[in-house]
Amino acid sequence: MNKDLIAIFEYLEREKGIKRETIIDAIEESLQVAARKSLKGVGLVSVVIDPKQGAIDVTAEKEVVDTIEYPEEEILLDEARELAPDCEMGDFIQVPIPPVDLGRIAAQTARQIIAQKLRGAERDVIYEEYRHRLHEMVSGTVKRVVKGATLIVDLGKVEAILPERFYPKTEKYHVGDRIQALLWEVRDTENGGAEVVLSRSHPEMVEQLFKQEVPELMDETIGIKKIVREAGYRTKLAVYSNDPRVDPLGACVGVRGTRVKNIIRELNNEKIDIVIFTEDTVQLLYALLHPIEPKKLNYDQENGKISLIVEDDDYPIVIGKRGMNARLNAALVGAELDVKKMTEYQAELSFERQQIQLEESPELDDELNAIEGINQFVIDSLKEAGFDTPRKVLNVSSKELSSETGISVEMADDLMDKLRKIRT
Repeated sequence: MNKDLIAIFEYLEREKGIKRETIIDAIEESLQVAARKSLKGVGLVSVVIDPKQGAIDVTAEKEVVDTIEYPEEEILLDEARELAPDCEMGDFIQVPIPPVDLGRIAAQTARQIIAQKLRGAERDVIYEEYRHRLHEMVSGTVKRVVKGATLIVDLGKVEAILPERFYPKTEKYHVGDRIQALLWEVRDTENGGAEVVLSRSHPEMVEQLFKQEVPELMDETIGIKKIVREAGYRTKLAVYSNDPRVDPLGACVGVRGTRVKNIIRELNNEKIDIVIFTEDTVQLLYALLHPIEPKKLNYDQENGKISLIVEDDDYPIVIGKRGMNARLNAALVGAELDVKKMTEYQAELSFERQQIQLEESPELDDELNAIEGINQFVIDSLKEAGFDTPRKVLNVSSKELSSETGISVEMADDLMDKLRKIRT
């Protein structure tokens, strides 16, 4: 019995999921190729391996003749009958060749072809096992770290790779660590094999974690409309409900936050913001900014741009570290965000008022008449207070205009915006 060969069969079957027949076919074919390249004086070579005992039988087919003209293809009758007593002239018999005679070159060739065949067999196993599990969560153990910080993860039957770019920079791993990741893709390798690629940085991983924790997502009572992420730092997602009796936000958070806390723990304390989705872009943005309320908001729907004015103290929160919060909010609502501090906005208005004083535009001195979207009562109040032309209105601040006329600051802001658009 060839115990080493049997051990190889059992290992590849158990650990790699490769059938014994596939392994034997690869070895038989490789030895046949090796024999043709290295053995002299033999014809058509046949290799048969006993799957239970591991014994290797190498034979060459030869014709029984009375005179040898081609030694690699022929054998004398007397010699042939020592192997096959009943053979006759013209018969073809199998002449055994000791495997040791294959030599060093044959062994090297055999190893190369075996490796190639086994890679192909392992690739088939990988595709069969994992191609239907794309975008599922899998778990394994970090086996080694290569190429800087790329992780090799043992999933059981196969080893997967977790490229450095596919997990947050805030995460550090060591050999032996347990790891959970998204099965991102199965791809061919240059040497004819296949590899499983994992990810912990894609937004879909957070979605899959929520599906693990929130049964309502799995039965589609609620759903995730959109999810954006800066891996390792912050994730934002908009959720909706297919059942008016179910609160999608409450379902995702869980009782006393248990569900979302489990996800945050798995993501190494990455922040998660959840809002209820609405088709109204502005209302969705307000939900993302809560409890901060913009002092002024203008949505240019045609150009997909939202301009925000916020209090100076709120500005760092709205923008976030390295602009992350604003960037994620913009991605989630699907519009470009332009955020300014109140002091900057007021400085711009002050400069504009100075410019208006210098402008020689007759329209600015025309009597203030009907303005679309502004109640006539407001216009009459402005005239009574002495603000009877656009120039006089635009020469003061919103607060001053509110104080002098009794209209609200918000109304004064709206009025001034309309007059600026008329002016430009």
